[in-house]
Amino acid sequence: MIHEVSKLTSIPESTLKLMSNEGKGPVPARLENNHRAYTLAQINELRELFASQKPAEALRYLPHRREGEHLQILAVANFKGGSAKTTTSAHLAHYLALYGYRVLAIDLDPQASLSAMFGAQPEMDVQQNETIYAALRYDDERRPIQDVIRKTYFSGIDLIPGNIEVMEYEHETPRVLAQKQNGNQSIFFERLRLAIAEVENNYDIVILDTPPSLGFLTLGAIYAATGLLVTVHPAMLDVMSMSQFLLMMGDLISVIRDAGAVMEQDFLRYVVTRHDPNDQSQVHVVSMLRHLFAEDVLTPTAVESAAIETAGLAKRTLYELEAGNVGATTVKRARESIDAVNERIVDLIAESWGRG
Repeated sequence: MIHEVSKLTSIPESTLKLMSNEGKGPVPARLENNHRAYTLAQINELRELFASQKPAEALRYLPHRREGEHLQILAVANFKGGSAKTTTSAHLAHYLALYGYRVLAIDLDPQASLSAMFGAQPEMDVQQNETIYAALRYDDERRPIQDVIRKTYFSGIDLIPGNIEVMEYEHETPRVLAQKQNGNQSIFFERLRLAIAEVENNYDIVILDTPPSLGFLTLGAIYAATGLLVTVHPAMLDVMSMSQFLLMMGDLISVIRDAGAVMEQDFLRYVVTRHDPNDQSQVHVVSMLRHLFAEDVLTPTAVESAAIETAGLAKRTLYELEAGNVGATTVKRARESIDAVNERIVDLIAESWGRG
């Protein structure tokens, strides 16, 4: 709707209505109630149009990376299952695309839940050598990363899907290291970053949905990342698991540094997920996390909500949830929560780019 387009683009509603009446710019559809409705592709056309007409304010309309701003690679990580890594990744990708960023989502998880969220069923739609493994493998079957990137139905988001094949990298890497073949032993953790570098000019932000394990893929993701988002459900067992994850990650980062490599992360933040603010035990856990990690814990939290659960069952995010599936108040509360988390992450990206 026009009011939503105005919020997403900062173009005044009156300007959008005038353009539509005069037949300028993309032509919106007319709904049964005569309201105008734009697709996301049309919204992006509007962004391009206004950015070209007002170069001094181009960044306001079109937030693409500018010269000197490095590609943001965000790894969503935690080896505890159920910490909402995929839900966080999918909602973040959709939010970024809605606000005009060019996004590449890479599914590193052999369970491939993120791929399924984007309509790529891992057992049917993803064939052999069509995952990120194709761009990382050590043999003659290796492919340029561009070959395995596919468009999604969501304008502004490209996807490298996953399936069980990505586990081959976990099996193959130690074998190559043991045999010291092909001179790859010193850079196995760099392969993901180097592959992404082949297409970095096409994107503003890359989102890595990591597997629930601390293997070679997760290690590569942590090394490649400019920003690390550790998802944590505020329950003691989950926090204990996260502490083990952090200890092991610290050991692995030491291995990377001992190999002479440099970690270049702009930020690491903890994202509280599936949060029930009415649960006193969760309130205590969140307070403990804030005491331990201070501002490294994002202030907004992703609330636990029937709206998110309902959307997930349909392999959708809140940004796609159709009216009537869940109560409007429930959807509004959940959407405000997820928006606040994503907005803070965008703020961190802007800070790392040096934007005011």
